[in-house]
Amino acid sequence: MADRYGPGMGQIIGDRYRVDIGSQTVEVPLVPIGPGTAISLLMTIDHGIRFGEVAGADLAGAIADTRPDIVASAATLGIPVAIEVSRHLGLDDYLILQKTPKVHLVDALAEPLSSITTDSPQRLLLDRQRIPAVAGKRVALVDDVIATGGSIAASARLLRAAGAELVVIGSYLVEGSAWTAALGDDAHLVRSLGAIPMFTDDGDGTWAEVWD
Repeated sequence: MADRYGPGMGQIIGDRYRVDIGSQTVEVPLVPIGPGTAISLLMTIDHGIRFGEVAGADLAGAIADTRPDIVASAATLGIPVAIEVSRHLGLDDYLILQKTPKVHLVDALAEPLSSITTDSPQRLLLDRQRIPAVAGKRVALVDDVIATGGSIAASARLLRAAGAELVVIGSYLVEGSAWTAALGDDAHLVRSLGAIPMFTDDGDGTWAEVWD
């Protein structure tokens, strides 16, 4: 588990960034998101079954001492994280907060959210039929990457609105440091397997790490 978030956590290799995620080392592409700015984009669905299994086991080990009753995450990329972490914690159920307003979610609990990788406002939705799964329960909220912190903060608010006791926030990676302000008092709940920076164009056609 990463016990610090800052320089020295990874290495720029051309247009990719090499980083440790728990017991594994992966390379993720650098993707421009604006003039002179880029992120390293972890897409867990592109790293295969074995990656997800090992990362899930590593994250489960990092949060097991908080004794969660259930694991929660947000669709879509959080789904494989929740499945693997739940499996390695020995839990049989997990809860996914939805973003698509399907017919059974007409009266769902809702929370607005924004994401660095999505260019339009969204809402997180919690099926009222699933509220008993988290109400009064110790909940571990997990995700692949915590970037701005907006999605995780919205997820935390929605789970608490359903009566959950949020005991830990686990992630494969944290990005930069903006998430600490977004999470506020919940920032201390975060346990991550690794850390990645933002990137800025250093003026000669290469990227430089930015941790602030």
